[in-house]
Amino acid sequence: MKHRNCIFLLLAVLLLCAGCSNTAKKEETPTTITVWHVYGGQADSPLNDLIDAFNQTVGKEQQINVQVTSVSNTNTIHELVLAAANGEPGAPELPDLFVSYPKTVMALPDDSILVDYRDYFSEEELSAFLPAFVEEGVVNDRLVVLPVAKSTEIMFINKTIFDRFSQATGVTLEDLDTWEGLYRAAEIYADWTDAQTPDIPGDAKSMFVHDYYFNYFQVGAESLGEDFFQGDGLAFGPAFRTAWEPLARAAIQGGVWLQGGYATASLRTGDSIVSVASSASILYYSDVVTYPDNTSEEITIISRPCPVFENGDKLVMQRGAGFCTVRSTPERERAAITFLKWLTEPEHNVEFVTRTGYMPVTQAAFEKHLPKAIEELESPKYASLYQAYLDTQASYEFYVPPQLESYLSLETALEDHVRAQLSLGRQDYLDAGETGLEQISADRLQVFREIMER
Repeated sequence: MKHRNCIFLLLAVLLLCAGCSNTAKKEETPTTITVWHVYGGQADSPLNDLIDAFNQTVGKEQQINVQVTSVSNTNTIHELVLAAANGEPGAPELPDLFVSYPKTVMALPDDSILVDYRDYFSEEELSAFLPAFVEEGVVNDRLVVLPVAKSTEIMFINKTIFDRFSQATGVTLEDLDTWEGLYRAAEIYADWTDAQTPDIPGDAKSMFVHDYYFNYFQVGAESLGEDFFQGDGLAFGPAFRTAWEPLARAAIQGGVWLQGGYATASLRTGDSIVSVASSASILYYSDVVTYPDNTSEEITIISRPCPVFENGDKLVMQRGAGFCTVRSTPERERAAITFLKWLTEPEHNVEFVTRTGYMPVTQAAFEKHLPKAIEELESPKYASLYQAYLDTQASYEFYVPPQLESYLSLETALEDHVRAQLSLGRQDYLDAGETGLEQISADRLQVFREIMER
């Protein structure tokens, strides 16, 4: 009997130990969440580095493991998300977190598959973010895109060549603070460069290039107190003409670069020396200009806030995607939110954005952490960019574009036809022997409007 009792006791102890072991193993198994993002490459990504830091600290403490399963671009992620949401054959399973613009959410067959961040962030927590950044992520009255890094439009200047131009003509950097001043400077630059080759008439160089004319007209009209959109089309009011006339005048005289491609290309070849472009494009601005004769020159690139109209408000486009969280289990959703809250803490957020060329997303990050981070930046080009960010955030309002089904088609059409009509105007001006500037501008605006209103 004693022997039998010992056996039962031993079995009970073994079963108890096995249960404890299984419980321990269960408790030690972390909650894994998957991520698709666009920040860097699969093997070289600032966000991947921060995810590793999270996994080794907060993630380890709270049994959360963030796993990056794709680093791509927003267009590819847009297509993959829609394929997965629509259940297309061969489509991958949606991750727990993916980078997205609101347009992706609006294209989903059912956006209720995404978490509403108001369920996980208190009003106090959300109030720490810049309001316009949060506003852009609201789709169908639900906050489904959380900002983690933002860009805006910044003016980039080849200061090396601009200084020569300034010394010769008296045009200053401050003259570029308004659109009217910038376009007057572009006219002067065209004359200055044309005069350097008197034996070759009509070979003026362009001072300025804009990457996004749709944003120029849109933000410009709104800053002048006028609606840019009317129904599914555009409202061609007085503010549109205010934006058109100085641009057209400078472009027709050769002071504005009108060819395709991004602004970084024409600055790299010296075909232009001032641009307005996405602040995130800082990654592609070269410190060397290579001229058509194959000679090259080291230059200094500086950044300044985007120009504004003399009688307009200081309004500027805000750009950049955010993170969507896919509904899953309470554990995985909480894990995703824990990571996002950690990433948007000012210290971590500033570390992240200063390695990628973006803006932070909270007031505290701008006011307390970014100035110190600027002092520690080794690159003067990046230090100039982040100072321009600080100046922009302090003095400008960020513009949130409307969520219109026709937005993308209007953008594409305007970009194509503005460049085409201004290029034709330039040729008209040269063919007419440099006369009739005002009439050419008016005629091209009329043709442009007729095309857009069809």
